[in-house]
Amino acid sequence: MRKRIGYLVLALAIVSTFVLPGTVSGEEAAQHIPLIGENAPAFKAQTTQGMINFPSDYKGKWVILFSHPADFTPVCTTEFMTFAKMAPEFKALNCELVGLSIDSNYSHIAWLRTIKEKIKYKGMENVEVNFPVIADIKMDVAKTYGMLQPSADDTKAVRAVFYVDPEGVIRAILYYPLSNGRNFSEIKRLLIAMQTSDKNNVATPADWQPGDDVIIPPPGSCGVAKDRVEKAGEDYYCLDWFMCLKKLPMGENPAEAKQ
Repeated sequence: MRKRIGYLVLALAIVSTFVLPGTVSGEEAAQHIPLIGENAPAFKAQTTQGMINFPSDYKGKWVILFSHPADFTPVCTTEFMTFAKMAPEFKALNCELVGLSIDSNYSHIAWLRTIKEKIKYKGMENVEVNFPVIADIKMDVAKTYGMLQPSADDTKAVRAVFYVDPEGVIRAILYYPLSNGRNFSEIKRLLIAMQTSDKNNVATPADWQPGDDVIIPPPGSCGVAKDRVEKAGEDYYCLDWFMCLKKLPMGENPAEAKQ
């Protein structure tokens, strides 16, 4: 009897060392990456602009929380200069910027001073970074938000971008590899697109730019579909029953409203 129990315990121990395909280990479950539609995980952190409580300090505003691999690196320097230059454009869209890397606050400050005092790039110089940059030396925030991906690098955050809406909900997520800088025009375009969708209950088509036609939500019944196609005219037009578009009145596009 004791032998059987011993064999059973041994078998269970062996099985427990394997993770079956499609299952998640306890450690992986503890590092769940926030998903679109979920509340942004809350944290308190030291930054180059003092302590912040995220996302409560930004309630009522959009926030772009983004990570970069390391201070004093060339790609990150070009990104920070670009973000700093565009910061007023994001602020005009009711959006704040918050950066992060696995570096100390002293490293952040020294790097940002170097950017301002020494770096010239694509006509940009004397660039001052005024948005907060989180000192995540213990990797707490990076791990919570899935910014640290060991297959890429186990000590540097990848180039992650989290869009958090005024209610503290994650609305979009972008990931870029360590070697490639982000497209900041696209980061801004996506923000405007989401704000446009929220304000007007519409969707935006591929390659949509502010001012382009938007998509009306598809009809939910045969009767509505038939009625919509028959009534198409000045207000909207239909390419088929499920695909109708319209122009937005002036001022209904967030980008236009801020001009």
